Amino acid sequence: MDIAITGGYVVPVEGEPIDGGTVLISDGKIVAVGTEEAVDVPEDAQVVDAAGTWVLPGFVEGHAHVGIHEEAEGWAGQDTNEMTDPNGARLRAIDAINPADTGFADALSGGVTTAVVKPGSGNPIGGQTVALKCWGRTVDEMVVVNPASVKSALGENPKRVYGEAKKLPSTRMGVAAVIRDAFTKAQDYQKRREHAAAENKPFDRDPTLEVLVRVLDGELPWAQHSHRADDIATALRLAEEFGYRLIVHHGTEAHLIADLLAERDIPVIIGPLFTARSKVELRQRSLRNPGLLAKAGVRIALTTDHPVVPIHFLVHQATLAVKEGLDERTALRSITVNPAKMLGLADRIGSLKPGADADVVLWSGDPLDVMSRALRVFVDGREVYTFDEHRGEGVVASPYRRGARS
Repeated sequence: MDIAITGGYVVPVEGEPIDGGTVLISDGKIVAVGTEEAVDVPEDAQVVDAAGTWVLPGFVEGHAHVGIHEEAEGWAGQDTNEMTDPNGARLRAIDAINPADTGFADALSGGVTTAVVKPGSGNPIGGQTVALKCWGRTVDEMVVVNPASVKSALGENPKRVYGEAKKLPSTRMGVAAVIRDAFTKAQDYQKRREHAAAENKPFDRDPTLEVLVRVLDGELPWAQHSHRADDIATALRLAEEFGYRLIVHHGTEAHLIADLLAERDIPVIIGPLFTARSKVELRQRSLRNPGLLAKAGVRIALTTDHPVVPIHFLVHQATLAVKEGLDERTALRSITVNPAKMLGLADRIGSLKPGADADVVLWSGDPLDVMSRALRVFVDGREVYTFDEHRGEGVVASPYRRGARS
């Protein structure tokens, strides 16, 4: 079915806003974005009157644990960390995500239509992440790309977990050594695999090392949890040693070495920003830091690290970062096209343009205004969330209803 969203203030993100614009959708994809005169709307199209609203792409949360660390479920829904092996590269977040987690409904209420779900930070190498849409029956139907990256952690978390267990790694030296040992083994494995293929000989595969080879080959970015400046420097050191694509996650003190990150074009997914300084690594947590990074030329995205900060507060973090010095254009890009580009997904998500997935949100006003709310949310061209003004609450379409995905 063709859907035409007409008459709204259309903000494509990559391109100038269009007052009274039209977004035309067909088969779950955007086919045209432009003025009313420029877009030819088929006669049989479903017309959505967006007059008085702002029309934007769905937001992208680049670092979350929604579905894998479930809301209000305690230990039964907590599958974020397999803290029994320092090298969990073979672990896959997709195997532990519950689409029924109420965090996904919260995401839609905040205009978030795509989230990158990650294992936690208890291990030096935590496992494979997955980018998925925030609505669906099964995680397989929600996937945008799997895996999207490989999660790794430096600093306090892994040294605490294994230090308490009296085993390697119990220090920052140990954490870096575990990562370095793993990549050294992966390099050796890669050579043996190539030699076996050249000789047409059988080869015993190792699922852990297979994943790390994909990182070495540049297929998968390395999602590096690191807060302190010295840990970020270690992340840079390791990335240069092994040549993989690095994305710094959290980056609480990244502004202190922003020039080094900018020189190397290393992006930072910064946050969560609405937290107390609950550990040493967070002493320099500040809403000013995104603006400082951006002004230094570092590509940034914002994260809630849901459920550390509720995922629907992603846009509010952007708003208050603007209050503390981040320019509005970068703030909007930091929750749309920037995280999409970091993961190589900008052709599908993060902006309104022909060929992109039809993830579209109608807002009551400028989403950077804290009084604005998401009124209607479309994922792949299907309306999945509506704010009921009479009831004063959002209504999420059931993905389990017969024919809901058709």
